Amino acid sequence: MTSLAPEHTVSASGLPRERGGWWHDFVCPTHGTELSHEGIPGPVPPTGGVRCPHGCRVDSEPVRGAWLVLSHQAWARRVRVLAHRAARTGSEADRTEAVALLAAYAEVYAEVTGGGEHERAQDWMLRGRLFHQALTDAIWSVSIGHAVWSLAESSPERAEALRPVLPVLDATAEAARAARDRLVADDRFTSNYTAWLNAAGRVCARAAALVRAGAAGAPAVSVADDEWLAGEHGQLAHALAATTRGGWEWEASTYYHGFVLRAYLLSLRGTVPADLPAGARDRLVAMADVLAGLSTDDGVLPAIHDGPYLRPALALEWTELCALADGFVADAGLDAVAARARREADAGAGDGDLLEDELRGLPGGWFAGPPLVVDRPARPVVSVDEEVGIAVVRAAGIHAVLDHGPHGAGHGHHDKLALHLYGRGTPWQPDPGQVPYGHPGWRDHYMSAVAHPVVRVDDGDPAEATGRLLDRDERSLTVEVRGDATFWYDGARALRRLVAGDGYLLDVVVASADRPRRLTLGLRPDVPLGVRLDGEVVRTVWGGAERLDGVHAAHAAGPAGPIPVRAAVRPGPGPADDPQRERAHVDWTAHGATRAVWVSVFQVGGGAEAGEAGVELVVDAAEIRVGRADGVVDVHPLPEEATDD
Repeated sequence: MTSLAPEHTVSASGLPRERGGWWHDFVCPTHGTELSHEGIPGPVPPTGGVRCPHGCRVDSEPVRGAWLVLSHQAWARRVRVLAHRAARTGSEADRTEAVALLAAYAEVYAEVTGGGEHERAQDWMLRGRLFHQALTDAIWSVSIGHAVWSLAESSPERAEALRPVLPVLDATAEAARAARDRLVADDRFTSNYTAWLNAAGRVCARAAALVRAGAAGAPAVSVADDEWLAGEHGQLAHALAATTRGGWEWEASTYYHGFVLRAYLLSLRGTVPADLPAGARDRLVAMADVLAGLSTDDGVLPAIHDGPYLRPALALEWTELCALADGFVADAGLDAVAARARREADAGAGDGDLLEDELRGLPGGWFAGPPLVVDRPARPVVSVDEEVGIAVVRAAGIHAVLDHGPHGAGHGHHDKLALHLYGRGTPWQPDPGQVPYGHPGWRDHYMSAVAHPVVRVDDGDPAEATGRLLDRDERSLTVEVRGDATFWYDGARALRRLVAGDGYLLDVVVASADRPRRLTLGLRPDVPLGVRLDGEVVRTVWGGAERLDGVHAAHAAGPAGPIPVRAAVRPGPGPADDPQRERAHVDWTAHGATRAVWVSVFQVGGGAEAGEAGVELVVDAAEIRVGRADGVVDVHPLPEEATDD
């Protein structure tokens, strides 16, 4: 990424004059890492191929097409920043530059698309015109449309200069409607694509109306009269259909949740938040609340299900979303997320354009009314969205995320009962995220059970599954998953119980099978991990900016009696931003078992030197005893598997 400082001048001659492909192909086929963004934005990919972080040069048609996607999107972002800044500051240089780029893009669009769909798109794709995917066209056109909107609205008497862009705006709105109609016909209205197609239609239609009205000014359109917003398949209907009552996007992916929320808020420019229908308005607030509740105190957003683990370009999207959310609802609770995202973006070579500041500084604001004011109850120790099966437990400096809900369709992972552990800002055992989809091997790995801290049966991947919440109170919850011939592991069950203890987090896992099986529970850290056998328990020390200490005990049984449970440490890949980053993986395995119990106590700092005993742990057939450093012994009953309904 490169900087667009106020004095920076960009040239329309640098626009790509080729169609883009699929950005997920922008991945090293050898290492599974995203390739370098060198030369972006620019007209053509680097000579000799694009570098990967491990030294490869990749020069293939899919990579070239993916590079062009990223370059087109970066140019669209640049013109948007110029237009917003011209509206905010009145800069003649910025306005001139933005108008020139838009006019040049109108020529490029007509030249390379010919008004038809992209003939190289894969058969499964919803075909775009400038790109393989209609979704990518929509994202690009939202930026182009908002640039025109800002220029035409801030200087309506000069809108005539923007008329060359009208064919692009009209064509992209028409394409968005056609693509949305195909999704509806295929019973895929709740797709995350729909949010961006509606955003493209609304933004481009409004921008075109402002240009055509010129100095006369385009009349305001109420939300109720705007088909893209309030129609049967408009944005507000989609927000209600594609999210849970608690506000989660139905796929329960952190990335796609933010993705659709950003589309919603971008499409609602110029509306008054308080005037939106109550149901949709409250659902959008709940969507922002989901992110605030999922994030750690230092702004880490766990990468649940599909989505990048760490990516500077995504960090820019989070900064934009946080600015939009602040305009929609007061005290959105995303300041830490925004600050961390800005640091991540700057660490990735620094974009420097600060789009989020331009959004906040637009004359009249992004929305036409003040942000909503809602009551903010105290954050609970245990919070659960039962529809998507995501629970967050906050215990003595530990931020634990327990995933037990539906698979998540095409963006889901085999992560039922996965426990992810974070500090304020330290990812001790994070959700590993996903690589760009163009690498099938690594994509399969990060979808798999072995990539997650879950129960595995006979070391294979389970069938898609959904767990259920058994019980919860103010400081604990218990969830389970049961298998059958088509669901999870046939003939197996597992439950996981979390308890926010006095100064620690207790994690109890019980697994059973209808015949002797290999039962395994994994740890998957993204920090240096020390593992030490200490008599009947195993002690772990998790590094990072904050130290986490763990003490672990396990026992198992088979038809003939007790079976040993052994902890094996072996090297494994780190999270998906770089599969080549080696980490210590730990698997506790019982061979030939019909029942296994694993108990862990986690404590920040441990109240002792690293590696020394912070708490004592004793587990027998009926109870768990946790001996704290102050001499108090907490007794917890060993949870029993629920009986059949």
